[in-house]
Amino acid sequence: QVQLVESGGGSVQTGGSLRLSCACSGRIRDFTFMAWFRQAPGKERQGVAAIHTGVGVTYYADSVKGRFTISQDNARNTLYLQMNSLKPEDTAMYYCASTYSTVIAWSRPKDYSSWGQGTQVTVSS
Repeated sequence: QVQLVESGGGSVQTGGSLRLSCACSGRIRDFTFMAWFRQAPGKERQGVAAIHTGVGVTYYADSVKGRFTISQDNARNTLYLQMNSLKPEDTAMYYCASTYSTVIAWSRPKDYSSWGQGTQVTVSS
């Protein structure tokens, strides 16, 4: 069973930046897709961004387009999420996820088979 370990969360003010990392115990290119999700208290888990690990195609939620960037480092087997221009509504627990499936809805949590434990992001106004 692959292990995913997130890091990089923290507390920032509005307009600040954070970079989340997701270290994978296996090769990230063995997966077809990897993604970042977030979940705020009392809300459903939401897809933030995803990447097809083979061809590098990326997908973003409308709410983060132009502010967040997902990327992968194959040598380090690490997934990243660069978050700029953070807003209070970005406050949530952020999770890394992976799947071997080839046909998915990138923002649907049930399409992913492995999950990290999450890292908290708090943005204050």
